[in-house]
Amino acid sequence: MVEILWYMYAAFLATSTIGFFIHGGYKSPVFLIDLAFTVIAWIGLFGFVTHSQFFTPIVWQVVLTVVVVWDLLFFLFIKARFTEEEAEAGTLSMTVFSGLLMLVLLGPLYYALFQYAF
Repeated sequence: MVEILWYMYAAFLATSTIGFFIHGGYKSPVFLIDLAFTVIAWIGLFGFVTHSQFFTPIVWQVVLTVVVVWDLLFFLFIKARFTEEEAEAGTLSMTVFSGLLMLVLLGPLYYALFQYAF
């Protein structure tokens, strides 16, 4: 039963990324770099869910660290330079809300990568 929920979570992530891709979200090279990190993280998620070992745990420890640092840097600093947001969207309350939403949506991915790496 738990594995089904993990598959549903992976499908949600893939669907949202495909939707972002279809609507032209990956026009900038920075967003393509983010997509590359996302795909690598998904490989770890897939390995965790299917109990398959793709690389050594040290590789996934490095991947986990790089993905978390990249997501934080991308969300806090990089993304704002490459998107045209409304002036209201930059307020502190909206930033905090977006950060919490990001943590809720990506938290399970980070958990799965952590479990897969260690």
